[in-house]
Amino acid sequence: MNTKNILIVEDDFLNRRITKKILIENGFEVSEAKNIKETMEILKSKNINLVILDINLGKNEQSGIEIAKEINNKYAIPFIFLTAYDNTDIAAEAIDTMPYTYLTKPFKNIDLITSVELAIRQSFNTQNKPQTLQVKIDEYYTEIAVADIHYIESDGNYLIIWAPEKSYKIRSTIKQILSLLPAKDFIQVHRAFIINKQKVERFSTKNVVIGNQIIPITNKYVHDIDLLMK
Repeated sequence: MNTKNILIVEDDFLNRRITKKILIENGFEVSEAKNIKETMEILKSKNINLVILDINLGKNEQSGIEIAKEINNKYAIPFIFLTAYDNTDIAAEAIDTMPYTYLTKPFKNIDLITSVELAIRQSFNTQNKPQTLQVKIDEYYTEIAVADIHYIESDGNYLIIWAPEKSYKIRSTIKQILSLLPAKDFIQVHRAFIINKQKVERFSTKNVVIGNQIIPITNKYVHDIDLLMK
């Protein structure tokens, strides 16, 4: 197995060094960051396989939860929370960002390593999706080539999958179908739209154009137009 690079985001020097030591002893390469600025610089310049986020990164700094939201918006990288917080409200807010797991300090070494290994493995399986998407239309199942999908539009309790010569209306949610699609190609840009980045013909900070369709981009889902260029 190739060496995996883990990014630790932790403002406390001692905690960062302890976590780093455990990871290195188990064969991982480790990068370190103390805040969101350093985190984003590393994510842009290095091939990171997993991010370990502390929630409290010090006074006047954005929290690990805010960094998790940025990772979700811009990168298909798994992350886990490693924190001393046991507040249920904070835990609920953290869980809403869809981490692979949430560990509280102090932790056992085996718990950390097991969580890291599982997160990387599950992320690999998620990102390497099948070439087709099986959907149920009326009472029949059919397969759609994932590469043929241009965009997906929410329509009440249904989704409309737009392909070159045909559209498919299925009963599902944006969240459900997004979990089935490869993260490197498909992103949500609006509460009602998922797009295939490979099909984008033109874009601005407000819209993307796919074929004859102009699809809106909202700040909730895209804070940086560079997302479309990855």
